[in-house]
Amino acid sequence: MAVTLPPRRAGATSPRAVALSGGLHPVGVFLLLAGAFLPIMDFFITNVALPSINTSLHASASELELVIAGYGVAYAALLVLGGRLGDRLGRRQVFLGALVGFVVASALCGFAPTVGVLIAARIVQGATAALLIPQVLATFHHTLEPQRKARALALYGATSGIAAVVGQLVGGLLVSADIAGTSWRPIFLVNVPIGLVVLVVAVWIVPHTRSDHPVGIDLPGTVLFAATLTALLVPLTEGHSLGWPWWTWAMIALAVVLGAITFVVEQHAERRGEIPLLPPSLLRLPSMSRGLAMLFAFSIGFGAFMFVFALTIQDGLHADALHGGLAILPMAVLFFLGSVFAPRLIGRFGRAALSIGAIIQLAGLAALVVVVVRGWPHVSLWAMALPLALAGAGQSMLFAGLFRSVLADVPTHLGGVGSGVLITLQQSGLALGVATLGTVYLARAEHNTAHAFATVELVQMAIIALLAIGVAALPFTTVSADTPMVDA
Repeated sequence: MAVTLPPRRAGATSPRAVALSGGLHPVGVFLLLAGAFLPIMDFFITNVALPSINTSLHASASELELVIAGYGVAYAALLVLGGRLGDRLGRRQVFLGALVGFVVASALCGFAPTVGVLIAARIVQGATAALLIPQVLATFHHTLEPQRKARALALYGATSGIAAVVGQLVGGLLVSADIAGTSWRPIFLVNVPIGLVVLVVAVWIVPHTRSDHPVGIDLPGTVLFAATLTALLVPLTEGHSLGWPWWTWAMIALAVVLGAITFVVEQHAERRGEIPLLPPSLLRLPSMSRGLAMLFAFSIGFGAFMFVFALTIQDGLHADALHGGLAILPMAVLFFLGSVFAPRLIGRFGRAALSIGAIIQLAGLAALVVVVVRGWPHVSLWAMALPLALAGAGQSMLFAGLFRSVLADVPTHLGGVGSGVLITLQQSGLALGVATLGTVYLARAEHNTAHAFATVELVQMAIIALLAIGVAALPFTTVSADTPMVDA
């Protein structure tokens, strides 16, 4: 759908005046990025706090997994719905409402008296994040001219990388500071003052926008997809600690049934002329079917890595939370820098850049495993820096290329829907990585932490090796900078 930018009033130069004229001032761009920064950071900030949460709330291993995975599943299940609500109700209103919900959920996390309350509050956090993020991207798409839009989307990508770095570092710093004996709680409470400042300023400088032709809300598809993920996630996280009782296998079987029902319902909705949450016609496109499968596998490995690495550093090597955050810094910095240069390298070398990135990541992970296993239990964080930097640089190239190729064949008018499907499955992969490979790690770590880490990394390395070969099957055409990230 063509986008007609609203005319600005003569002399509209202040952020408030630009917003009233229907535009978005540069200050508004950075404010929206700040709103998006908090939910992205919260995925990474929690990893370094898991040992402290365990000590404080006496959480089981499976409950720690749910603290991470519950957030990811809620985010994944409601992301596209969030975009469509913004189109229908108004993006500014949904952004402000979601931000209020995120701040409240963060406060509930910070004051959670039990791990059960923490998990529930994290699910609410993920749900409100899913409503918030699409409004940022869709507002960029509908208020900015092409050049400013391209820069804003690039800044959003950079924000994701910065959030990963800051999340790990700030999380480690806050937990180690143990402010007034509060241990891990400030990692959630810090969202409250920041979120309130963003909220107050956003009321004045974020313009009101909505779609002239909003896509219908696929409530049956959303409910079925969320139920499928939940039926799969719960037994995978709880099964090992409970000895795999009969109901865990029954829920896995139910997840398969629900998945099949979801596909049939979505197929029927599309035949009626509706645009479902997961359009089967898009999933049949070669770029989508192959690219999504590869991105999903990549996300499983990455989600698992972030989870097990934090536990290995703190529980295994007995480093404090601050050093746990600093340990991942080389990977995060190189991932951020690699993301900046990836578009140019991919544009020049095509699929070969993805394979080279996969090989570099594979080399970094292999070196990391050698360092951990040989040096255990006296592994220096400095010894892990170079392998982590290699892994971060390589995975930035692979991730950027997969993201680009998935959207290669998506029709322009369905670009937002396709992007929503992509990010939905990406987040689902992150959550399932924690639930599956995280469970494998926790089971083996009871006997040998270094070998548990190596086991998970060997699985991730196998995934990366398959991706290095599989990228040859990807269609590879240019994706315009105007393609919306989420505008469903």
